[in-house]
Amino acid sequence: MNIIVLVKQVPDTAEVKINRETNTLIRDGVPSIINPFDMYAIEEALRLREKHGGKVTAVTMGPPQAAEALKQAVAMGVDDAVLLSDRAFAGADTWATSYALAAGIRKIGTFDLVIAGKQAIDGDTAQVGPETADMLDIPFVAYIRKIEQVEGKKMVAERLMDEGYDVVETTLPALITVVKEINEPRLPSLKGKMKAKNLTVTAWNAKDINADDARIGLKGSPTQVVRIFPPAPRGNREMLSGSIDEQVGTVAKNLKGQSLI
Repeated sequence: MNIIVLVKQVPDTAEVKINRETNTLIRDGVPSIINPFDMYAIEEALRLREKHGGKVTAVTMGPPQAAEALKQAVAMGVDDAVLLSDRAFAGADTWATSYALAAGIRKIGTFDLVIAGKQAIDGDTAQVGPETADMLDIPFVAYIRKIEQVEGKKMVAERLMDEGYDVVETTLPALITVVKEINEPRLPSLKGKMKAKNLTVTAWNAKDINADDARIGLKGSPTQVVRIFPPAPRGNREMLSGSIDEQVGTVAKNLKGQSLI
């Protein structure tokens, strides 16, 4: 069973800062991590390989430093890794990103399943998964919490819903996005770390994947970020001290003074 995992290197959200002039995230000096939801995708791919055999390939699009995220995936047990990196990809929205990922997947060749995390923590759009499936013209199922059965060209899985779950069946190849309830990601092994340390990540540019220049990067993005900003800090804050009863009394007195109670 040949599985492709989509991963993304994202800034550690605890350290994110915004450039107010360019409306972009300041990534210089900010630690980067694998998108947490993608860790569950990697783990599920490894479990499926252990059960059915085959190969797991991790794919990401990003600057050269995104290779570190792929090496982390290899340290966990992924067999191979592909980095799509080109200045022409810069400024891509989810649609242009999905186009590039789909082109990279086609170059990799035959696959049975593509797995991704439900969304990336830096954008929270949850659009790349379904858009990539659309580009590949394959079925898509979101919010998978359990894969019950894979047999031949069919997969049965549980899809998390607001109130319980659905049991869904899809033909393969397909693309799914997974939620954190699906598993518990493993830690990298010593053998995996050694393989990752010596690994030369396969890097492809736009020409390598036969990408149409009009469909990648800023030029191929039908949407653009006009403005990005952090929430304005709230004023008139007051730190309360004393016992719980004293603090509750102070809050009640203040609310009464504002005619809220």
